[in-house]
Amino acid sequence: MTTNVPLSVLDLAPVPAGTPAADALRNSIDLAVLVEHLGYRRHWVAEHHNFAGIASSAPAVLMAHLATATTTLRVGSGGVMLPNHASLAVAEQFGMLEALHPGRIDLGLGRAPGTDPNTAAALRRGPSTADDFPRQLGELLAYFEGTHPTITATPARGYRPALWMLGSSDYSAQVAGHLGIPFSFAHHFASTNTAAALAVYRDTFRPSAWLEQPYSMIGVGVVCADTDEQAEFLAGPSALSFVRLRTGRPTQMVTPEEVAAYEWTPMEADLRRQWAGPTVRGDATSVRVQLDGLAQRFAVDELMVTTMVHDHADRRRSYELVADAWGLAPPAAA
Repeated sequence: MTTNVPLSVLDLAPVPAGTPAADALRNSIDLAVLVEHLGYRRHWVAEHHNFAGIASSAPAVLMAHLATATTTLRVGSGGVMLPNHASLAVAEQFGMLEALHPGRIDLGLGRAPGTDPNTAAALRRGPSTADDFPRQLGELLAYFEGTHPTITATPARGYRPALWMLGSSDYSAQVAGHLGIPFSFAHHFASTNTAAALAVYRDTFRPSAWLEQPYSMIGVGVVCADTDEQAEFLAGPSALSFVRLRTGRPTQMVTPEEVAAYEWTPMEADLRRQWAGPTVRGDATSVRVQLDGLAQRFAVDELMVTTMVHDHADRRRSYELVADAWGLAPPAAA
């Protein structure tokens, strides 16, 4: 038994070692044009700060360029870390995107800072705790719905993008369920909690004006190449980047040749195994089987593929192979 749930793309705008961030941003635009043609449903960019190897620090700005370069692709944030921002600013930015590109904008919201504590403090310019999130979320919804008692957010009012809740915990799943909005789970780095979080989301789901039934998606790390061996080779830089991030030494992505010659410490080797567990790697046939297994195992409505490799050409090739194996088709003209 196979499934053909939609496939989407999560893009972190990776910055390979020795290249400027501007190239990474241009590569993201190039990738969006490609995946639209291939038939992927949406292209999300993630908010991260103080990472030399990730250029997607301002999702709304990058999304504006992605949406302008495409015509049918849904463009979104995967996600905007709400504690880093004033709810009014987020409402105005994403209301403007929706007004300019109606029916194509997704606002994926996260509760984590997406960075280290010092950088989070610099972003917020004041104290913030997890307890602030419900208040911020309530304010954001009020701006979009035009129910805030004193402030009219223009153009947010009347231009509400599709709201998603992102997360790697039961808390995020409960929020999505209670609000009656779609839920995207970070399986690619929190795979041990995927099943539990999805169960919480479905159990707590309340139908809303926007969604009658639960709609779930998981993010999956994927590296696809012409052979299994080549995929393993190309995946090496992603593994090392994960290890260095987990050990407090984030860097730009090195070449697969450098990783092949790298000597892993026992602790690093253990972290590499943690990275490898949920990461799908192999040729097109193998990746198809693995992705299909995940879709069936977790009964999700959509899969979001994120591919982190050193060379942009290899990243393009990976998405092409996956699209062909999955049977994606170019969208109808807008």
